Amino acid sequence: MTAGALPRPQSFVGRGGILLTADVWGEASSPPLVLLHGGGQTRHAWDRTGPRLAALGWRVVAPDLRGHGTSEWSADGDYDLDVFAEDVRALVAELDARPVLVGASLGGLSSLLASGEAPRAAIRALVLVDVAHRPDPRGVRRIVEFMRGRPDGFGGVGEAAAAVSAHLPHRPPPDDPEGIRNNLRRHGNRWVWHWDPRMLDSFEGRMDPPGMAERLLDAARHSDVPILLVRGGLSDVVRDDVAGQFCDRVPNAHRVDVAGAGHMVVGDRNERFIDAIVPFLEGIE
Repeated sequence: MTAGALPRPQSFVGRGGILLTADVWGEASSPPLVLLHGGGQTRHAWDRTGPRLAALGWRVVAPDLRGHGTSEWSADGDYDLDVFAEDVRALVAELDARPVLVGASLGGLSSLLASGEAPRAAIRALVLVDVAHRPDPRGVRRIVEFMRGRPDGFGGVGEAAAAVSAHLPHRPPPDDPEGIRNNLRRHGNRWVWHWDPRMLDSFEGRMDPPGMAERLLDAARHSDVPILLVRGGLSDVVRDDVAGQFCDRVPNAHRVDVAGAGHMVVGDRNERFIDAIVPFLEGIE
C-alpha cells in the first residue's frame, strides 16, 4: 500500500454510545461510501478495496462493527441483528451526505434492515456482498464451526494463517501470512481472533429464524434505493436460486456473480469484486 493510500482514523458513535473505530480514505468533499465487513472480520477486510474506491472519487469509510477489531464490545453481550442495524443508522446520521452502503454478510444484513425499516437510514444505494434473504444453513454452520474451532487461540500468526487457508482451500495462500495480524489480538501468550466470542450464539440463531426471510425481503422492497447483490460464484451461503428469488421479488435489485469467489468475495477475488461494482456505482444518481 502506498503512502497516499494510507487511511485516516475516525470514530463514530453507535447505539448506546458505543464507539466504533473506522478507517477513512479519500477527500472530505467526495461522496461517502461505507464498507461494512462480515461477522468475525474487521475493517481490514477492506484494506485493498478502500484505496481503490477512493481513487475513483469516493470518500470511503470502513468501520469495525461493534464487538470486532478495535471497536467497543457490547457490555451486555447483545449482538442481535437489530443492534447492528441501529449502529448503521447512527453512523449514517453522522455523515454529511447520503452514503452508498456496501455490506458483506453481517454488514449487508445490518445495512438492509437499517435502510429498509423505520427509521430508515438515508442512503443513495446498497451493495449486498454475498447476502440475501435466506442463507444456506450448511454454509453458515461451516463458518460458525470454524469460528468456534480454536477457543484457545494460536501459538503464532503463521498458525492462524494456516487455519484460514485450510478453511478456504479455493483461495491462494497469502504471500505474507503477517497480513492476518490485524484480525488477531494478544491474549496472554496466545493469539485469538479480534472479536467478541459471545457473538457466536447470535450467529447460530440467525441461520434462518421464522419470518426473517420475509422481513428481509420487505426491507429490501421498502429501501427505495438501487440494490446490487454481488454473489460469490462458489458461495455455499447464498445459493444461486436464492439470489434469483431475491432479485425476482425486489424490483430495484440487480445481481452479479464473481467467478472463483466463495462467501468472502472481497478477500477471495478483490479485483473482480471491484470490477463488478464499479458500473453500478457509476450509475448511481
